[in-house]
Amino acid sequence: MGDLFRAMGTAGQGGDPGRQIAMSVAAGGHSEPNVDPIERIEWERLVRVAELQVADRTGLDVTRGHSLTIEPVTRAAWASRSFDALSPLLGRLTETLNQNHGENEGESQDRVETSGLPSDGPESDMFAGWMQGLLDTIGPLMAGVMSGTLVGRLAARSLGTYDLPIPRADDSLLVVSPNVAGFGSEWNIPADDLRLWVCLHEALHHAVLGVPHVRETLNDLLARHAGAFRNDPSTLQELLGDLDPMAGPEVLVELQQVMSPDLVLGAVRSPEQEALLPRIEALVAVVIGYADHFMDEIGGRLITNYPMLTEALRRRRVQTDEADRFIERILGLNLTQDQVERGTTFVAGVVDRAGDDGLQRLWNDERHLPTPSEVDAPGLWLARIDLVE
Repeated sequence: MGDLFRAMGTAGQGGDPGRQIAMSVAAGGHSEPNVDPIERIEWERLVRVAELQVADRTGLDVTRGHSLTIEPVTRAAWASRSFDALSPLLGRLTETLNQNHGENEGESQDRVETSGLPSDGPESDMFAGWMQGLLDTIGPLMAGVMSGTLVGRLAARSLGTYDLPIPRADDSLLVVSPNVAGFGSEWNIPADDLRLWVCLHEALHHAVLGVPHVRETLNDLLARHAGAFRNDPSTLQELLGDLDPMAGPEVLVELQQVMSPDLVLGAVRSPEQEALLPRIEALVAVVIGYADHFMDEIGGRLITNYPMLTEALRRRRVQTDEADRFIERILGLNLTQDQVERGTTFVAGVVDRAGDDGLQRLWNDERHLPTPSEVDAPGLWLARIDLVE
């Protein structure tokens, strides 16, 4: 509710509520020091190494026509720029959530009747009109609050641009300097080792998600998922059951117990999304498995204590709290340990049968993208692409 009121104040001043909330959530409401220019130089030096190594080992286009650049930024700066870079996906999501705010008077009256308030007379008509106007005003703001909170939470946790494997609308690589530094301090990792690991991770995902048909396919799947939420208030109303909004502060405790993430997602998830999820999960699993394979191959040669560092970072990837997991699932992602291992097993199966040359064929053609069933049977995938070539 605090974010909502801040959004209303920002909107009244002509600002962008979503962006401001993203920056506020990212920084925790505190000002952040600027990144040291010397740190920027170190990141640029290491990303050159990553760029050359990834291009050499994968054969993919890492630079997209210009040298790869990486920029260490504060959490708030990462949130602000990511709010823009993710705007196509976030826009589709908020567009869906804003649908159906212009219900007719009869539907508004229905809400009055189900609320237990008097439904006859001018008072009820006035209340219905007032409530509808309030919903029409707050609805878009709530969507902005959700987008801003989502990006802010990502900024507070992410190390770089591709902590979540989502194609971006720009080619910038951004690393969250305080998050990287905090992780390094927690695990007592030399700064250069950790920075090179992050550079390799970013460069590999940038290369794979930069393949035009991979980018377009994943963007399309995620956008369709974002646009397929059920915007039916009656479904959530059923969850609320007999909650009495006039019962006092204790109703907030009951509300928190009822509105668990799993129940909320179950209420708004649609059959269209259920049909899309296997395809999203299959493609994301293979992207992660492919990147991890070459991370091990390149990083194992270049980074001191690479196994320990990788174990810590990969554990961090799948051990998120409930709020962050909820955000991933809202976006259509499911980065559980099982999904990561699924991609790893697929890539290992391809390498066992066809070596790294077999992996190179993954991204040659849109028809080569594995189906969900093929991710669990790499031999079938290899047999099929032999037929389509």
